[in-house]
Amino acid sequence: MIHQITRLFPLWAVLLSALAYAYPAAFVALKPGIIPLLGLVMFGMGMTLSLEDFKRVFQQPKIIAVGVLLQFALMPLIAWLIAELLALPPYLMAGLVLVGACPGGTASNVVCYLARGDVALSITMTTVSTLLAIIATPLLTWLYVGQKVPVPVESMLWSIFKIVLLPVSLGVLVNTLYGRRLRPIKPLFPLISILAIVLIIGIVVALNQSNIARMGMLLALAVVLHNLAGLAGGYWIARGLGWDRRISRTLAIEVGMQNSGLGVALSVKYFSAAAALPGAIFSIWHNLSGSMLAGYWSRRES
Repeated sequence: MIHQITRLFPLWAVLLSALAYAYPAAFVALKPGIIPLLGLVMFGMGMTLSLEDFKRVFQQPKIIAVGVLLQFALMPLIAWLIAELLALPPYLMAGLVLVGACPGGTASNVVCYLARGDVALSITMTTVSTLLAIIATPLLTWLYVGQKVPVPVESMLWSIFKIVLLPVSLGVLVNTLYGRRLRPIKPLFPLISILAIVLIIGIVVALNQSNIARMGMLLALAVVLHNLAGLAGGYWIARGLGWDRRISRTLAIEVGMQNSGLGVALSVKYFSAAAALPGAIFSIWHNLSGSMLAGYWSRRES
């Protein structure tokens, strides 16, 4: 039952977004809860990790290094190029680039499993990119949009440390010490994470009701292009390096699916509520595209 509810994440996100758009006043007041909600999501991610996941870094160092490099090299660059091509306003460009500069999210691990990819590799890449994001995300955002929008690199770095590293570390510690005792309730953590992300999306939609009416279709196009380019780039570059389809699928998913919830939280905190729109739309879309791609790949031979 819980698994079915979490699989329908895009549906819940769309429904709550529609509700938030129709009745924004009920959600706007929840704006201060965005960062605590994301902290809850990151704690849930930590609860899915163990020390063994970190040891895998030394088992496939080349693949992990290339995958993480592709993620941080391709996605912010693609975001910047699309924003320039579509002439997005500076605040939307900043939000799209920030999403591109974020690490992989836990949704990528689920999609990787459904797509018959290498789940252990996916989890390891998500873990490594999350740790590197403390430095990479603010620096890459500053590199691409610092001339158009002020980017407080040091403050952002400290925020990512508090929003990402501390909750994830706490989750790993709790899982290491009490994982067996908590096993009966562990299936609840993905559900809690889904509910938190959906609520974050609803808050952002409510805060941007007028912006959605004005920029909605253009921004949706930008997000779709961004995600699809990341998926395609990750897959075909991996194939070009001679890696098999299973590894290539994994890299495609890790490169193309971002921790957009982190992008939303940082955009609201350091840019504007409007800058969080790309992350909110990305949260919905990348789960839809990832699920469709996983369904296609799962029906093909490995």
